[in-house]
Formats: sequence, C-alpha cells, structure tokens
Amino acid sequence: MSLDCVLDASVGVKLFLKEPLSDRADALFAHLADPAPAQLHVPDLFFVECATILWTFVQRHGYPAENADEDVADLLRLPLRAVPTRELVSEALALAVAHRITAYDATYVALSRRLSLPLVTADEALVYRLEGTPLDVRWLGKWPLWS
Repeated sequence: MSLDCVLDASVGVKLFLKEPLSDRADALFAHLADPAPAQLHVPDLFFVECATILWTFVQRHGYPAENADEDVADLLRLPLRAVPTRELVSEALALAVAHRITAYDATYVALSRRLSLPLVTADEALVYRLEGTPLDVRWLGKWPLWS
C-alpha cells in the first residue's frame, strides 16, 4: 500500500533536527523508497517554512549555518509533489477565518482537502483546533497513521 498524504513543515524539518517525533518523520519519509513509493504532497510554502525553522535554529540554538544549507539542499532533492500556493490561497483564507487558524496552516489544510488526502502534522495545537471537523488532520505522534 502506498502512503499518500500532505505534509506540513513541522514534519519536514524533523528529518534534519533531532526533536521529539523525528523517528516517526524518518519512518514516514522512508516510504519514498518503497516499491510503491509514497506520494507526499506539499504547498510550495513548505520549503520556505522549513528554511525559516532552520534559520531559527541557527539564530537561537547555535545550529551550524552550513548544516542548514545542506538540509535545504537535501529537502529540495526529495521527490515531494509541490503545489503552488497561488492555487490554494483563496481556500486557505476561508479555512483560516472559519477555523481560527493561521493562513499558513490553512494552506496545508486546503491542499489536503483539495486532494482528499490526510494532512500529517507534528503540530498538536492544529490537530486539536480542527478536531470534530470534516477536515482530515493527523498527528505524527499517532503512528502508524493508518491503523
């Protein structure tokens, strides 16, 4: 079975920053090498959000800038299916207003809804905020995601 989902930046950076749930992010991304490889979708916003998180670690936690540069290069090499934010922004704004979430988060939710795929996030607050709605948002900490 191929794993198909939308990922947000909170999951993507866990490939590079050793944080809680990094092992689960590694397991999720390992599906890209399966015989039936995963299809991992992201809005193009994903890349700049990951870069911003890495920048924060460089500025505040002494993470080496060279490592951050390598991480971004590795991120860009992943076979992620990126969708232009321009195609999602109107729906994202409506979702943001309706559910009181940021437009950034709503962009991932909009892509998830458009593709009829779950959004996988490490952001527990986002999962909690959208609980009880028809939006399929899954917490990375609940692994495996499809059990």
